Amino acid sequence: MENLTELKQRIARHAPDDGFFDTAVPGLSLIRSQAVSDPVHTLYDPSFCLVASGRKRARIGSREIVYETGGCLVVGIDLPIIGAVIEASTDAPYLCLKLSLDRGMLADLLLGVAHTGGGAPEPDRTEAAGVQAATPELVDASTRLLGLLDAPQDIATLAPLVIREIHYRLMTGPQGAILRQIVSGESHLGQIGRAVAYLCDNYAAPTRIEDLARIAGMSPSSFHEHFRTATAMSPLQFRTRLRMHEARRLMVAEGLSAAEAGFRVGYDSPSQFSRDHVRIYSRPPRRDLSRMQAEQAY
Repeated sequence: MENLTELKQRIARHAPDDGFFDTAVPGLSLIRSQAVSDPVHTLYDPSFCLVASGRKRARIGSREIVYETGGCLVVGIDLPIIGAVIEASTDAPYLCLKLSLDRGMLADLLLGVAHTGGGAPEPDRTEAAGVQAATPELVDASTRLLGLLDAPQDIATLAPLVIREIHYRLMTGPQGAILRQIVSGESHLGQIGRAVAYLCDNYAAPTRIEDLARIAGMSPSSFHEHFRTATAMSPLQFRTRLRMHEARRLMVAEGLSAAEAGFRVGYDSPSQFSRDHVRIYSRPPRRDLSRMQAEQAY
């Protein structure tokens, strides 16, 4: 792909060491790894990730996907994802850019976008994340966006224009159905997105399936089915992942004990929190601290 080499060079220049780097462009981050990694638990916001070099495996609930050089991951809603770099070396590091997506921009674009190409799946079968090969136009726009890091005086004026173009390229591309349906309140994915937004804001509160179904505008049985299709998890499994993600952040960033973090995110029982932690991360909280600290870098 013509511009992929230039994109790789620009990511490498602005991410000179291993880790996760925020940039001066709002919503744009860069990731570099010179070695394969253990699985890392993260919470992805609606975003697009383009790999310029290397390969990564992502597990979303029971679903596993791989994206590699020239490929990109499109995520339409907040999702707990377990990612692992599976191809990287000192000479050919894993290099990736991540751009958070703007729901308002997508909604604005939807008004003028013809629903073309890609054989869009039926709304009730659409998953909330997908992988596609990056088109030359998408690589070109991403490369130009990274180029603005070398001209910081141009970022405020030009970055919003290039970011809008990227949103347009994604919305009209192979995974565009995900983004179109997320901003369409009448689609099943859009309905599930409302429930996910509620869970992200209220993960510590007791929540009934009936309440989430009402927020989504579905019957409980239909809601459960479409939620699992979208996220590859049940609603309660999803909430547990959200709670665990925040609890780990509290233990690392604020120095809370496991019991304190568990209570903060909604657990009444420290033993139940510990059991859930072991089930998800394979280790009890106190033994997992070093891995938690390492994951904060990604």
